[in-house]
Order: sequence, then C-alpha cells, then structure tokens
Amino acid sequence: MIDASPSTAGSGNEALAAVPGELRVFQWHDHASLWFNLGVGLLVMQMGSYLLPALSPPQALLAIVLGSVVGAGLLGWVAWIGCRSGLSSAGLMVAVYGRSFARLPIVLNIVQLLGWGAFELVVMRDATVAVGRHGGAMTADYWPYLATLLWGAVILLLIGGSMVRLVRRIVSRVALPLVVLSLLWLSWQFLSMAQSQGLAALWNRSGSGGMGALSALDLVIAMPISWLPLVADYARHGKSGRSAFTGAWTGYAVANIWCYGLGVLVALTLPSQDLIMALLQAQGGLIALSLVLIDEVDNAYGDTYSASVSAHSIVPRWSIRRWGLLIATACCLLAMVLPMHSLEPFLLLLSSCFVPLFGVMLGTLGLGADANRLLRQAPAVRIKAVLIWAAGVACYHLLPLATTALGSALPTLALSFGLAVVFMRRREQAEPVPA
Repeated sequence: MIDASPSTAGSGNEALAAVPGELRVFQWHDHASLWFNLGVGLLVMQMGSYLLPALSPPQALLAIVLGSVVGAGLLGWVAWIGCRSGLSSAGLMVAVYGRSFARLPIVLNIVQLLGWGAFELVVMRDATVAVGRHGGAMTADYWPYLATLLWGAVILLLIGGSMVRLVRRIVSRVALPLVVLSLLWLSWQFLSMAQSQGLAALWNRSGSGGMGALSALDLVIAMPISWLPLVADYARHGKSGRSAFTGAWTGYAVANIWCYGLGVLVALTLPSQDLIMALLQAQGGLIALSLVLIDEVDNAYGDTYSASVSAHSIVPRWSIRRWGLLIATACCLLAMVLPMHSLEPFLLLLSSCFVPLFGVMLGTLGLGADANRLLRQAPAVRIKAVLIWAAGVACYHLLPLATTALGSALPTLALSFGLAVVFMRRREQAEPVPA
C-alpha cells in the first residue's frame, strides 16, 4: 500500500507531496520550450509518413492539425492539474484511484516508460549508425552496442543533475533554437524538392483509402496522449496553472504539427525511402538530422525522469536521483538485449491503458476539484474510478471489432471522462477522511 498521509508525504516521499510555491520556477517559455522539444522526434516524423498514401495530402494535413490541437490540449489540461496541485503523476493517480490500487497504474507506467526509454535509445542508436555508415564509418558489428552505451551514458549524466536546471538552462536556451533551425532547414529542403517534382500535382494526389478520418485522428493523437502520464511531473514546478496549460499546449501542438507534416512531406517526395536515409538525402541533411538526433535525448531523459519519480512514490527510501540512475541503466541494457522494434506493438498496447486512465482523472480533477484534498482523503481503493477505468479499457479494445470508422482514443476518452464527471467528481469530494 502507498502511504499517502501528510506525514509520509512530508518525510521524504517527494512524489506524493506538493512542490512548495517558493520552489516553483517554470514560466510560460519553460513549459513551451520543454514540450516543443519533447514533441520533436524521428518517431513522430515516421508516424506522419504513415498517413500516406491512404489519405490525400489535404486530408492528412487536416488530421494533423485537428489531432495535434486536441491531443496537445489534453496534455495542457493535465499540465494545468499538475501545476495547480503541485503533485506528480503518481500523486494524482493515488488521489483518483486510492492508495492501494494506484500501485497498478503506477507500475504499468514504470514498465511502459522503461520500454519507451529503451526504444528511444534504439532510435538514437540506429540513427547514429546510419549517419556514420552514410559517411563510410561505423561498419563494424560492435558499433550498435557502442552507440547504445554512448547515448546511455549521456542519459546517465543528465539524470544525475537537476531536472529544473536542465529545462531552464539547456532545453530553453540551447536545444530549442538548434532544433528549430534544423526543422526549418529540413522543411525548406523538402519543400524545394516537392516544388521541383511539381508541388501542385503532389498536393492534389488522391488517397488510396484504407484509413478513415477518425482513425487518422487516432494516429495523430497517439503521440501527445503517450505523454499524458509524464506531464504533471514537470508541470508541478510551474508558477502558474494558466502558463502551464497554454505553454504545454502551444509548444507540443506546434512541434506535433511540424513533425507530422514533415513526415508527410518526406513520404510525398521520397515515398520508397527509409525516413533516416531520406533525411540524409537533403542538402545539409547530415547536420540537420544530427541536431534532431541530439534532441531525441530529451525524450529518453523525459521517460527516465518520470519513471524514477513514479518508482520513488512506491519506494521513497530511494531518492528520485538514485532511481533515475538505476532506470537509465536498465533502459540501456534493455536496448542492447531486446528486439525493441518488434516490441513496439506491445508498448502501444500498454499505452492504450492510459487513455481511459486519464479520462477518469480529467473527469475527476479537471473541472476544479482539489487534488491535494482527495489525496489526503484517499481510501485504499476508489471502486467507482476503478470500474470506469476498466470499462474504458474494454471500450478501447472492443470498439475496433465493431467498427474502425470511429477510432479508439477519442470515444474511449469521452466515455471515461463522462462517466467520471457523473459518478466521481461530486461524490468523491464529499468522502470523509478515513480514520
């Protein structure tokens, strides 16, 4: 059982204690910079390329804009809750689901973050080796292992420092301008390539079908929703709920639209090419890809840091930093021994549990409920919250069997949110404090 009592929260469990006001330093540009950087990635571009050839370019662009605005809006909403309460994602889960039951979603979150952290290291490893071999180097069989160890060492170095300093001094001041310049350059190069191939003809190309509008929205929303279990771990350090909401929403929406759109543009101009090799074919693509690759470090760090906060909430005698070093090491080892690309469907399946999970959390906390009060009052299990979550998980996986036209994410989110508003919000706030 997780002890969520005030005495425990105040005696070393940082994940279940609100961040004091005097320690909250993130402003709008910190939230926006962080979530723009976390929204940029090679995997996001790859997801954008999946929209073609099923959709026409105008249909793909519409899905990208709508999906990014909605998905990033949900991200910003959770950021608002995290900043308003000062609680981590683990703390919010305890407040909504109860002290004992919250262990399940917290452990699921740690498992998925271990998987995604290892997957990010694999993406960085593969891209590094591809860049090296493009230049005639890194041909030996040991280079994938060496590249994994290299990037793993970078994550270990970063996780040993202060997350707040990393965001304010490195992400906002250094990483953001470099990654913006790299995206501008790649966009210009591929737009020029599209212009030389006949931009009007490419734009008017018809879709082949096989993907409905809501299924396309699901594909776009998948990326921002995958970050929902992490956002409060950072937003809790914000000064203002409004700046956390608008900063996270704006930063991630712009990054998601840009990277999905760039993926579509690459698929239009070089449809038969691997994404990394296609980026390398652009003039100056090596430098731009290298900057995007370095920016992937933010994603791996984000997974590792949030996993360490969640682990600390269960075993607080280990500090967040100590858990971070252990989890970063585990991610590195997993990246070297597991076939991560073949495990991606499992990670996506695991992530599906968090769509209804956060639907319930938004329905319970997203309309102004006091998360800290619910945390103090948390029983062992909040039965209604657990049942609504279970119904949402069932909806997510059963709905595609009935129809593929609706997608899964939005209907499931709407169902779990609506049920939580009806059955959870007012009644749970009225619960007496357990003895």
